Amino acid sequence: MAAWSESQATDILSRPNRRPGAVLPILHDVQATFGHVPVEAVPFIASALNVRRAEVHGVVSFYHDFRDEPAGRHVLKLCRAEACQSMKGPEIAEQVLKRFNVDWGGTTPDGRLTVEATYCLGLCACAPSAMLDGEPMARLDADAIDEIAREVGR
Repeated sequence: MAAWSESQATDILSRPNRRPGAVLPILHDVQATFGHVPVEAVPFIASALNVRRAEVHGVVSFYHDFRDEPAGRHVLKLCRAEACQSMKGPEIAEQVLKRFNVDWGGTTPDGRLTVEATYCLGLCACAPSAMLDGEPMARLDADAIDEIAREVGR
């Protein structure tokens, strides 16, 4: 991912079909470009859209998918919704957090993995579920945790 750059941010803001008030799609593009929403991006976007910084910050802080720091090279999203909770999701989550020595939203010290909570991946019939780098994983168990460790190189 790229380091913060006003010129790249200007390119994002000048893409076709950008309308004033398009905060969400702009923030998604900023995060896709920089790997997170840098602190510098908030006043820059607010100024470009002629809105208050608080409005942009409110959107960033409301949605769980926006990060203020870059994620690890791999991102594991563990489902925390009711179906997964009822199928030993909390136990699996505890094993994952312990195995990789991170807290929710944390990244391993070597930067390999970020573990995030998500609330329903639509895999309720295959609970507990997760998503590793955008690929769904179902019926998580100890073997699946081992597979995740192999995937991320740990």
